[in-house]
Amino acid sequence: MNKPINKKLEISLGSFSDKGIKADNDDCLGSQIPEKQILKNKGIVIAIADGMSSSEAGKEASHACISGFINDYYSTPDSWTVKNSSQKIISALNSWLYSRGHTDYQSARGMVTTLTLLVLKSTTAHIFHIGDSRIYRLRDGELEQLTRDHRFWVSDEKNYLNRAMGIDLHLDIDYRKIPLEKDDIFLLSTDGIHDFITTKSLREILSRSSSINYDNNLLKQTCFEIAQQASKNQSDDNLSLQLLKIDNLPLAEEEEVLQKAHELPFPPPLEPGMILDGYQIIKEIHASKRTQIYTALDQDTKQTVILKTPSINYQDDEFFIEQFLHEEWAGKRIDSPYVLKIISLEKKPRTLYYVAEFLEGITLREWMQKNPLPPIEQVLPIIEQITRGLRAFHRLEMLHQDLKPENIMISPEGKVKIIDFGSVKIAGINEMKKQTSDETILGTVNYSAPEFYLGQSGDERSDLYSLAVITYELLNNHLPFGRDMPEKATYRQLSQLQYVASIHLNPMVPNWMDGAIQKALSLDIKVRHEDVFEFLHDLQNPNPHFLETNAIPLIERNPMLFWRTFSIISLFLNLILFYFLAT
Repeated sequence: MNKPINKKLEISLGSFSDKGIKADNDDCLGSQIPEKQILKNKGIVIAIADGMSSSEAGKEASHACISGFINDYYSTPDSWTVKNSSQKIISALNSWLYSRGHTDYQSARGMVTTLTLLVLKSTTAHIFHIGDSRIYRLRDGELEQLTRDHRFWVSDEKNYLNRAMGIDLHLDIDYRKIPLEKDDIFLLSTDGIHDFITTKSLREILSRSSSINYDNNLLKQTCFEIAQQASKNQSDDNLSLQLLKIDNLPLAEEEEVLQKAHELPFPPPLEPGMILDGYQIIKEIHASKRTQIYTALDQDTKQTVILKTPSINYQDDEFFIEQFLHEEWAGKRIDSPYVLKIISLEKKPRTLYYVAEFLEGITLREWMQKNPLPPIEQVLPIIEQITRGLRAFHRLEMLHQDLKPENIMISPEGKVKIIDFGSVKIAGINEMKKQTSDETILGTVNYSAPEFYLGQSGDERSDLYSLAVITYELLNNHLPFGRDMPEKATYRQLSQLQYVASIHLNPMVPNWMDGAIQKALSLDIKVRHEDVFEFLHDLQNPNPHFLETNAIPLIERNPMLFWRTFSIISLFLNLILFYFLAT
């Protein structure tokens, strides 16, 4: 394979802020351009805020929003999407401003500010906007306003902000994302700038400067020129703006994390006694055409570990390499007692592999074979631990996508861990990928949610479906639809599947518990529980809804009892009839 050119996101940036004719400057500017892995995983933040002049603490509000967002954004998990991370932080900041405004200033407008954010990640610009600050983009000589002002006009002369940070506990955030192109120019401004200079004048200044090739100094000079123009046009407000140019973009069609694979060769087949980077191979415990798994001894710590290597059969398969790298990446970020721990290597590896903790025990599949119909009180603790493990994935915006008994370990003491990350979908990385209509189904037949077969992306409720299949199988020693799922199921085939009530296989399963399982196994994702914990709650606590709507006729629940009862009633009626005929 040819080694790809190492490209990364690079920008030039200039800014200007001045109080103008006002006594104080309530505006605030902020930016953060990280390096290396943080740049790749979180991106660049450019922000602008305008404290409302009629607010008692508008300046404090604007500064709190800018510094608070930048600090908190880079503290969120790398696996979170830009949208999720940003909206959570913005909502928290809004609640804080609203609370402080009412407690410290006893006013509904105590701490109020606009907030406009531009987050650049990979080849995408993410825009978050509240208020009347603005973002413009200059591309190919055309200047476009990318935000809309949240301003209500009472008359031609009178208007007011109808949406801003700190006004209301409920916050409606404008969000949009747009693809980036090299040489794009973005302008962030407060109303002291854009209310006093026409779009035509802005375009002329920006286009004239861009023809000279922007750098940081020219961007600063251009910002100053725009501010001067607004001031000459009788601006009566603070003058603040930021100007940036996209100098370079990462590879648009290849996920950046994939480039790591080009730096490391695949390891050869390993034999007992061989040493790889300080790990002495003890034995091979599993091998497939895709991967090999070994137990190994860490010669430094004397601890037994698991070492997983990719098969050389796939050394030219970029999709496989990508999945293997994601497996390690995801595992290192999940910290849960119910999920296998991936060990961070202190030494730089010479080949492609990763190391995990060694677990005593057997797979859940092996456990199920030894316990074909375990009591419910034994099943529920297993399901609860799997649920908590899945929740650890979902908190980081990761979907497991291949939950099945073979990917779950259970120790002799009954402790359960999810052990496989090979099909994990990571939202924070997935948003950097070029979208394709042909999504590969990574899960396993009978455990993959129906939406995956129909080409849909799925969400946390897709993992819930897999969990519900496992729950049903643990309780009934059968699959929930009575037969295997078709290899490549169509909508018609899926619609013909009929759920088999647990009572037909295990009369000990309560009706309400079976109702919870049936809901989680709905072929329509919208009908399922909202999350895995809601499902767990319905397994552990009788839901009246399932008692009412899932009542099964006696003839289905216990045919022998039904016919015995029917016979007794028939005999009684015949005796009565005989009595009347005789008399």
